[in-house]
Formats: sequence, C-alpha cells, structure tokens
Amino acid sequence: MTYLESHGVRIPALGFGVFRMTDAEVERVIPVALEAGFRHFDTAQIYANEAALGRALERAGAARADLFLSTKVWVDHYHPQRFVASVEESLEKLRVSQVDLLLLHWPGAQVPIADQIALLNEVQAAGLTRHIGVSNQNVAQMTESVRLSAAPILTNQVEVHPYLDQRALIATARDQRVAIAAYYGMADGQVPRDPLIQDIGRAHGKTAAQVGLRWLIQQGLVALSKTANVERVAENAAIFDFQLDDQEMAAIASLARADGRLVNPPGLAPDWNA
Repeated sequence: MTYLESHGVRIPALGFGVFRMTDAEVERVIPVALEAGFRHFDTAQIYANEAALGRALERAGAARADLFLSTKVWVDHYHPQRFVASVEESLEKLRVSQVDLLLLHWPGAQVPIADQIALLNEVQAAGLTRHIGVSNQNVAQMTESVRLSAAPILTNQVEVHPYLDQRALIATARDQRVAIAAYYGMADGQVPRDPLIQDIGRAHGKTAAQVGLRWLIQQGLVALSKTANVERVAENAAIFDFQLDDQEMAAIASLARADGRLVNPPGLAPDWNA
C-alpha cells in the first residue's frame, strides 16, 4: 500500500468506499477487501450503512489501529444542537470511540462555511475524530475553510476522473497542504469502457479500471475505489505493481470535457467555478 502524507498524517492512498451499497453488500465485501489489503474505509451518514460497516469490520477481526476510517456529516446536522449528537451516533454505529477523519459532506447554501468549520473543530477538540476535512468544496470554500479552521483541514473529497478537469482545484489544494480524495473515479462506469484507457491497460497487462485508479494515485491523490462484486476487490487493490508514463498520464487527462461533471445536486453543490 502507498501512503499520502498530509500535515504529518499518513493516509492510505487507496481507499474503499461504500456509497450506494446495501448492508448485505457491505457485510459480504468488507472481509474480502481486508484480505486484499484495504485498510482505508469511507462511509457517510447519508449512506445509511455505517452500522453495516462497523459490524463487518468487527466480525472480520480488523485491528482498529490498522484502520483509517472516515465518515461524513450530512447537511441536515449542520446545527449546534444536532452536529455533535449525529457524530456520536455515527461512532456508535461504526463501533469505535473516534474516527480517523470526519468530513463535512456538502457545503450547501443554508449554513455559512464559518459555522460549519466551527462545528467541525468542536468535535475534533472533543476527541470524536482524530482529523477533520471537507467534501465537495470549491476553491473559494476550501480556501476559507483552511483559513478559519483551528485544526488542519486534512482532505477535500471531490469528484475526480478523466472526463472532469480538476487541475485548478488540485493545484490550490496542494498549495494549501490539503490532500484531494477522489470519488467517482470510474465516472459511473465510463472509465472501464473507454477504448483509450483499455488500450493503455492492455499495454500493462491491466484492466481499464486499474489504469483509472493508478492515474489518480500517480497524481498524488487518494483514490476511493468501490465495488459490491467480491471478484473485483482484488483487481482494484492490484495497482501498485505498474507505472503509467508521462504520455499515458497526459492522454488520459486529455479525455476531460466541458460536460464531464456527473455529481452536481442542486441545493447542495456550490458554484464550481468560484
């Protein structure tokens, strides 16, 4: 496993996310993911599967010290009377006393960023999470979060894949010592079917999905993989025994297009150009 370092914290560069997975799928696939070498697991309150992840990790006998566990607070809980209670509920479901990383899930438009960061700092100071971060913030919001936070903003978890140009956000994050965690790396199934990426994969004896994950990691990003298919888990983990050259990296990046963004929920997503 390769690690990314942010503010002195080592983050496993390859994570396993459980977005849109049922409890049964989570409990079936997590032991396989552990066996394949995954130790970084990402969930969220709104996924409604924190409890399933907690059960699966406990039943598999995963040592807590070996895990990097993250979850995300949903926007409905961005309130002084609900934020802490929601995090405590997440910890109970996950069967841990603290998570390694707690994120604000979406910036939304109802609660100022300053208030969101104050709540995040409060739970970090109380020991409910080791580290804090944000998710789905644009450049301006991320910059504001870094400026306002008493504790380091470890990551910004955002959509990243070959069809979406995120160079400006990634460059700003690097300048601010914020690690970018990439979700939707397979672009909802487009990456495994892409002829160019398939050709690059054949040259390395790898699948297009493996090339897509490798492309993310070689940019210095955290790649959040996801599959409910137990046969695919080991494939997703086997991305550390090959290297894409500069030409291959550039060719994949050239697939970016103006309409490449896939995740843009109204009322939750910010102005991405800000």
